[in-house]
Amino acid sequence: SAVCTTGRFLYSRLIRLNHCGGLSVAGPNWKSAVTQSPPSQSCPLPGELSQQGKATLVCLANRGFPSDWALRWKVDGADVSSGVAGSAGVLGQDGLYSWSSSLTLSADAWKKAESLTCEATQGSQSTPSQTLRRDQCSE
Repeated sequence: SAVCTTGRFLYSRLIRLNHCGGLSVAGPNWKSAVTQSPPSQSCPLPGELSQQGKATLVCLANRGFPSDWALRWKVDGADVSSGVAGSAGVLGQDGLYSWSSSLTLSADAWKKAESLTCEATQGSQSTPSQTLRRDQCSE
């Protein structure tokens, strides 16, 4: 029973997420190190795997500060850069920033993956992350 809150997503009109694998959390509020919370992450869209032979995951982080945060991906604990597309921080009217990143995997890579992690980073600072297990997503 997945719960989706597409209103929280920065690019919801473009991505049109309609399945979130039950992982729906408020975005980070990074005014200080002690108030960090994980980014949110979504499962691939239903039917994408069977129709297009790929799986695209989206990670979003909202209401962060300062602007030099970045989102990075790990598959089964290993850093990945292939298939990753992300945005620089977008300044909102409240003076805080939002970020998005997507990871596209082939159908084969998706079926082999056990866990997919999106991590918010700033330099070498250790930060919260959000991990999605493949079995939480419908195919």
